[in-house]
Amino acid sequence: MKLKYITIFALMFGMASCIVEEEKTDDAVNHEGTTEHTEEVAHEEEAENEEVAEEASTADYSAGEEIYGKTCAACHQANGEGIPQAFPPLANSDYLMEDKMRAIKQVIEGSSGEIVVNGETYNGTMTPQNLSDQEIVDVLNYVYHAWGNDGEEVTLEEVATVKEEIESSK
Repeated sequence: MKLKYITIFALMFGMASCIVEEEKTDDAVNHEGTTEHTEEVAHEEEAENEEVAEEASTADYSAGEEIYGKTCAACHQANGEGIPQAFPPLANSDYLMEDKMRAIKQVIEGSSGEIVVNGETYNGTMTPQNLSDQEIVDVLNYVYHAWGNDGEEVTLEEVATVKEEIESSK
């Protein structure tokens, strides 16, 4: 689904660039238009492209946001800031951003023991989450793109790889 929105965005952006270039050429040849007109057209098209990108982003992560609210927010809080000395933050988390495959594994298997997040030591337990592969993708993609996080996309293939590694290590 995300690929569909990215493709649409890329096509629209490419078309907008062509239109702007065509307008600039027409203005230069005909001397009827003004640079101001060309900039206005470009600004309108840029606003439309941003709106499409914003809609795609909201649509892409809404399923993950719902899962997060049901399975993660009690500990990590609705704002992703966690609870000091008890549950680590996911918002702006160096630990989360450091290793995507580890994050997938933690959702699947849970974790316990000491971890250091943003310079703070946490020593607790995260229970395994009973989620489908798609739900794991959705919730992690939401977390990786919420609260100012600028993370990578998690794919179904990566979840399958981690599950295979877990099974082979048993």
